[in-house]
Amino acid sequence: MIEPKKITIDGKEYILHKFPATIGREFMIRYPLSNIPKIGKYAESEEMMLKLMSYVGVEINGNTLLLSTKDLIDNHVLKATTLVKLEKEMLTYNFDFLENGDLAAILSQVEEQAGEKITKMLTALSASLSPQAGQPSES
Repeated sequence: MIEPKKITIDGKEYILHKFPATIGREFMIRYPLSNIPKIGKYAESEEMMLKLMSYVGVEINGNTLLLSTKDLIDNHVLKATTLVKLEKEMLTYNFDFLENGDLAAILSQVEEQAGEKITKMLTALSASLSPQAGQPSES
């Protein structure tokens, strides 16, 4: 693992690691997109969270245990809010440009784009469910 860094979140110590370059590139491209709300598309977001957490560890008897499965995450990260904080810390640690508060700007932009996308989807869905104009057929 690359450049381990110990941090404490919600009273528990975790060990963050840097990503290799190719994994970091994947996170830069896929992570924000996988977290834009999509109806029924949680799987990709979960996949990216699990991959991200496999670079987070906890110390057990002097050894680092990587949180590489859902069970390990659930056993060592007790609250959903702690998990979200860990994800944020991992992204900030691995991407220097997020350290100066740029994360909020990026997330705000993602939220805005997601809102626009949802509005378009709901408008199209509403139009397809609305009664069609014109005479009903006599069949």
